Amino acid sequence: MNASPLASLILGSTSRYRRELLARLQLAFEVVAPRVDETPRPGEAPVALACRLAAEKARDVATRHPASLVIGSDQVADLDGEAIGKPGDHPRAVGQLRAMSGREVLFHTAVCVARHEPAFEAAALVTVKVRFRRLSDGEIERYLQAERPYDCAGSAKSEGMGIALLQAIESDDPTALVGLPLIRTCELLRQAGFDPLALQ
Repeated sequence: MNASPLASLILGSTSRYRRELLARLQLAFEVVAPRVDETPRPGEAPVALACRLAAEKARDVATRHPASLVIGSDQVADLDGEAIGKPGDHPRAVGQLRAMSGREVLFHTAVCVARHEPAFEAAALVTVKVRFRRLSDGEIERYLQAERPYDCAGSAKSEGMGIALLQAIESDDPTALVGLPLIRTCELLRQAGFDPLALQ
């Protein structure tokens, strides 16, 4: 969804999944790509990585659009304290799903709402516990060929066929697993004086 250049709300993201999620709220918003290096720092924990990148994305776009409220978000999958990012290709996706087979994986999704003028910044973190079924190589291959989730952290789209890979999901904000925790996002917007249910 795109609004006029004067829109007061911006999604600082290149993710089509986040764009589709935010569109559920039926708000006018722009999409602006953040200019942020997403490389993890040495020894950076998955939670710290997700929170830092969400804030850096929101701040970067807010600096370029100082009067707008900017939403930045990032998701990092966490397997025993090790960050699992977007696979990018088939072999890496196979490796990720093999490693997560029969295991519990934490998906940390951070969201930050920022504005440059007047200054505002608030953030939240939602962690979703996901237990994967024990997966055969055949199941992994069939899933990847069908859905090709190479741009998703952890190589699985829970909103699509990836749900068949899972045994259980525990969360108090179910949209977080898709990439943008809408419950927390609405809370942060209200803190900034932007009511998602008010007439804009």
